Amino acid sequence: MQTAPKKQPHDTVSGAVKPSIEPLRALVAADMEAVNREILRRMESDVRLIPELASHLIAAGGKRIRPLLTLGAAKLCGYRGDKHVLLATCVEFIHTATLLHDDVVDESERRRGNTTANVLWGNQASVLVGDFLFSRAFQLMVETGSLEVLRILANASAVIAEGEVLQLMTANDMNSTEADYLKVIESKTAALFAAACRVGGVIAERPAEDVQALDDYGRYLGIAFQLVDDALDYASDGATLGKNTGDDFREGKVTLPVTLAFSRGSEAERDFWRRVIERPEEQTAEDWPQALRYIDRYNAIDETLARARLYGQKARQALLTLPAGAMRDAMAETIDFAIERAL
Repeated sequence: MQTAPKKQPHDTVSGAVKPSIEPLRALVAADMEAVNREILRRMESDVRLIPELASHLIAAGGKRIRPLLTLGAAKLCGYRGDKHVLLATCVEFIHTATLLHDDVVDESERRRGNTTANVLWGNQASVLVGDFLFSRAFQLMVETGSLEVLRILANASAVIAEGEVLQLMTANDMNSTEADYLKVIESKTAALFAAACRVGGVIAERPAEDVQALDDYGRYLGIAFQLVDDALDYASDGATLGKNTGDDFREGKVTLPVTLAFSRGSEAERDFWRRVIERPEEQTAEDWPQALRYIDRYNAIDETLARARLYGQKARQALLTLPAGAMRDAMAETIDFAIERAL
């Protein structure tokens, strides 16, 4: 029988119970330990730099929410085998590879509070080890023996790459639209969330409607998760987000908070956004505080979080067709955790 942990974190100010990912983590704890062992085993290589660099990023922590969702989806669907461990490992490798590539493209210096691999080892090593992890991921897909799993995760990998290119095209361009932004996060973030959940249902051989429900849950959760991340970049102390606050601003990324402030601002304010986003190399020390004032003036953070809650509701609705119980409750609480970490 699935049992969720009784203890949950409390808000130290209000005393209210805060949503947590721990119920999900507890329900798949043994499987997650197996995933961690598989990760270490599959990172082994005679080329010393590969496990050294890959271990740096994986050991840095993170919530491992994507592999947790794969394990949870499989368990929710009653799966009794062990291939979900391979799939969860595969999902984590795909995610880690994209982080390595992202940090090179974005010239990031911090990831989860640590110095990024591209700073420590250089861009070439980061890209090549990212390629290695992608290759390992495809080996794991093949080992499951499921052509459908291979199709889902290969397609997700292609969509993620398209999202990276689209983000590159829309960066530093205040003419890009909210629709462009949503397309980027649906591709870069939500596609892997959706695939991570979908393969759990596929490996359990569930009916098509259950598999689609898991896909919808993951996709909407992924969109909500990224919306919150983008809001936190303008509202977090940095520790919450695991990277430097204001990185998106300094890199000239056109995220929803910026789009909302830009569309509602005066012409002078729009000129400000065009300068700091389209020519970030011209930013001054005064520009970041000014950007925060404009973001606050037009309630861009609150509205971004409101959009995240709407997608959270869609994710919760998708879950309702799946078997009730502790696992479904834990996956529903994961939605609240993803959104309310901003509070």
